[in-house]
Amino acid sequence: MKTALITGGAQGIGKGIVARLRQDGWRVAAMDLDGQALSELAEEDSHILTLSADVGDESQVASAFDQMQDWLDGQGLDLLVCNAGIADPVGGPIENLSLVDWRRWQDSHVTGAFLCTRAAVPLLRKAGGCIVMMSSTRAQQSEPQTEAYSAAKGALTAFTRALSVSLGPDIRANCILPGWIETAPWQKRANRKCPEHSHTDMAQHPAGRVGRPADVAALVAWLASDEAGFITGQDFVVDGGMSVKMIYAE
Repeated sequence: MKTALITGGAQGIGKGIVARLRQDGWRVAAMDLDGQALSELAEEDSHILTLSADVGDESQVASAFDQMQDWLDGQGLDLLVCNAGIADPVGGPIENLSLVDWRRWQDSHVTGAFLCTRAAVPLLRKAGGCIVMMSSTRAQQSEPQTEAYSAAKGALTAFTRALSVSLGPDIRANCILPGWIETAPWQKRANRKCPEHSHTDMAQHPAGRVGRPADVAALVAWLASDEAGFITGQDFVVDGGMSVKMIYAE
């Protein structure tokens, strides 16, 4: 049975990836900072290994991987999905952005991906596994006051390309850049909502709708499959075509 670790796996896109892989018969470990969300995930599926850790903290990541070693019981890791990170992209005016807040964004996305990848590489080599980084279309397009988030997501795309060269052919590495993915139904119960999207929201997407976690999860599942064995070092945009549509101010 194939094994996977999903960081930020208790809510949002990460939870959608966990659900898809479990549906496909994978053994899945979910690492997350939110203890309540992890508890709810474990209630929904007791076969998921839940790991409480801040991915940007070296000692917490090491402790989580120690727990996962016992769970793997000598087996390698087939898939690492680095999905964790502060979801809010808005940091306010750059002239007011503190170094502490800047580092929070970088640590949650980039440092976290580094620490988890570094720890996972021996396990991935053992299984001939692969890595999927979760970037964002905001690495290519920007709104005002999103410098810290955008820089972090851009770093993940560059990190992926470097990994694909350094770790190949043993380990493949690819990057997904989601656009507007509606995650409100995939939050912990206290924050869960039923979203309503206007015609304008949907019309911004040539695909005719806002994205769902399942859209990203389907690509993760394919990238982790043998069918994608010749695919590495690549960026995949999942945004319903939104980023290729010209929008003129009215």
